[in-house]
Amino acid sequence: LVFINSFKKKAYISKSPFQIPTGNMFVGLENYIRGIEQTGLVEAFGWSIFITVFSVAAIILCCSMCAWYISRVHTKVTKAIYILCLFAMIVPFQMEMYTLSKIANMLHMGNPWGIIIIYLGFGAGLSVFMFTGFMKSIPLEIEEAAMIDGCTPLQTFFRVVMPIAKPTCITVVILQAMWIWNDYLLPSLVLDQRKYKTIPMAVQYLKGGYGSVDMGAMMGTLVLAIVPIIIFYLFCQRYIIEGVVAGAVKG
Repeated sequence: LVFINSFKKKAYISKSPFQIPTGNMFVGLENYIRGIEQTGLVEAFGWSIFITVFSVAAIILCCSMCAWYISRVHTKVTKAIYILCLFAMIVPFQMEMYTLSKIANMLHMGNPWGIIIIYLGFGAGLSVFMFTGFMKSIPLEIEEAAMIDGCTPLQTFFRVVMPIAKPTCITVVILQAMWIWNDYLLPSLVLDQRKYKTIPMAVQYLKGGYGSVDMGAMMGTLVLAIVPIIIFYLFCQRYIIEGVVAGAVKG
């Protein structure tokens, strides 16, 4: 529906939202061009890619290592870390967003690197839970054989454990990438909007005074915003069920 309306004139979007654009309704790529010009979409697209890629990379690296340590070292400390990660999944973001914005401002984290660290914290709960469930299913004999062959713990992790955990890695990548790419609330609270903006933040620039919205430009902008993540999801979707099931074997 969004795709169809992105090719219509503004007046016809609310009047005939389900009708295929033909004749006077059809405006070609005009809505897309206007949306890009009014929102600064190219710059926002770049910042969204930067924040999403580095946030997901940090989540995968840190959470997989943490989960491996939790699944192999059984102490009160590792149990406490695991319980803390589970607790983080329960607490709603709305309960802490005011305090978070104040602390982020105090620590000068209103930049892409700062929000990447924050995303790492919020994404750790689910990611550690999924990785830990999968790591517990990996036989210790495989890792012991690698160490007998001369591998260090880091070499064992990257050359043996991570290739085996590929389905869970891809599942975590998909879930976290879709969340971070589409997130509006956290960037709007943390980022300095005079310098940085993501795609969801850029869309709000189409809203004029007294609540007026350029619906044509908004539809075009929304299509451009969701196409990359849809392509990414379709490319990786076959790994989602496999990864979720693998991560739930020994939760």
